[in-house]
Amino acid sequence: MRRLTHLNALRAFEAAARHASFAKAADELSVTPAAISQQIATLEAYLGVQLFRRIARGVHLTAAARQMLPPLRNGFDLLATAFARAQAGVARKHVVVSLTPSMAAKWLMPRLERFIAAHPGIDVRLDTTTRLVDFGQDEVDVALRYGAGRWPALAVSLLMKETVFPVCSPQLRSAKRPLRKPQDLAHHTLIHDASMPTRASFPQWSSWLKAAGVQGIDGERGLQLDASMLAIQAAIDGQGVALGRSVLVADDVASGRLVAPFDLVFPLRFGYYVVHPRRPAPSAPVQAFVRWVRAEAAAFKALRP
Repeated sequence: MRRLTHLNALRAFEAAARHASFAKAADELSVTPAAISQQIATLEAYLGVQLFRRIARGVHLTAAARQMLPPLRNGFDLLATAFARAQAGVARKHVVVSLTPSMAAKWLMPRLERFIAAHPGIDVRLDTTTRLVDFGQDEVDVALRYGAGRWPALAVSLLMKETVFPVCSPQLRSAKRPLRKPQDLAHHTLIHDASMPTRASFPQWSSWLKAAGVQGIDGERGLQLDASMLAIQAAIDGQGVALGRSVLVADDVASGRLVAPFDLVFPLRFGYYVVHPRRPAPSAPVQAFVRWVRAEAAAFKALRP
């Protein structure tokens, strides 16, 4: 069995030999020069040889010390390598994903456990925000963005296109004033997703009512909410009818929490994209996440053509 004794004394010896000074060795090891001297004396007594000759300006190695020093340094290097390998073996990898709170809550989170199960060595950190992150400034690896896909400095891959259509709680179909045709919206609260831009490419209730040929209903009235997931939750709770974005309401429609009472659907030219910097090349965790989220989006589209 190998016996490693006097390791602190060996550290003191190696540092003193490298600096040719007990005082400098003491500074490096955060001890006093007297402690270094004591460690060296203990080591000399154990080995039965003198290791240093004390001189006016420092210390000199003896022949025995010069013979001992190279393999000792190699031993310390090997110990350092062993520790580094051990730390690398248990180091956790992670990927930081930026996306909106609504996309995180209504689409990514219900699926994320599948990524974690498939990649147990990768930690996922979600950075939820409604702003476009700056990959050069923010500590973000990859983003799920909603838009037209024009980000020329980034690697961009389309995940899903989107449509918009009215959604409500199934209870509204059998309410005191049942919701059966678009004209029945006159008796129900219109829920507005104020996070949607007011440009023509994003239909609001006024434009939907016009397209449906419905007159006499004020498309501006109702409940204004500043997040898509809040508008969806209000509809689930039976507070009114919302214009649901197909990607975000898909799971709630599939589960029966929401229903689409009418057939009129607005296609949107915007969609969801996964984006990340082109340079430097994406890390292995980022590549794994991108592959996974593209596969999830493909499966999502296959189930909801």
